[in-house]
Amino acid sequence: MSASLARPRMLTPAGILELTLWGEAGHRPVRGIEGIAAVVMNRARLAGLPDGPRHLGRGVAGICRAPFQFGCWHPRHPRHLAMQAASVQEDAAFAVCRRIAARALAGALPDGTGGATHYHGVERLPRWAVGLMPTAERGGLAFYRLLG
Repeated sequence: MSASLARPRMLTPAGILELTLWGEAGHRPVRGIEGIAAVVMNRARLAGLPDGPRHLGRGVAGICRAPFQFGCWHPRHPRHLAMQAASVQEDAAFAVCRRIAARALAGALPDGTGGATHYHGVERLPRWAVGLMPTAERGGLAFYRLLG
């Protein structure tokens, strides 16, 4: 077992967002990664409201790691184990995710999703999206505003 797996590293909210973006969309075009960052920030904004949806988590790290929200954090997700490896930091796509995460956290990332709170890959249509109109399609992802 590698040292990075034997001893979990402490992650900052920025690090958790970076990994979430890479785990969910590191293989997609930049616009898709930016869209997922916007979804995280939209959820964080809504969850921070006095009557906001608490099931989304609290803060960016809580939003990313909340159960059943972002599949890459589930142990059976294909990229979950790779997210824990130190080599993820050397992936060119991770560098893109890091820059997008920094822009999102600084409030400098425009939301091209129309306030979306949910998304899915355009190659499939999950049951929850049947009959709904996406607010945007970017980078191979369809985005929806289901909350707020």
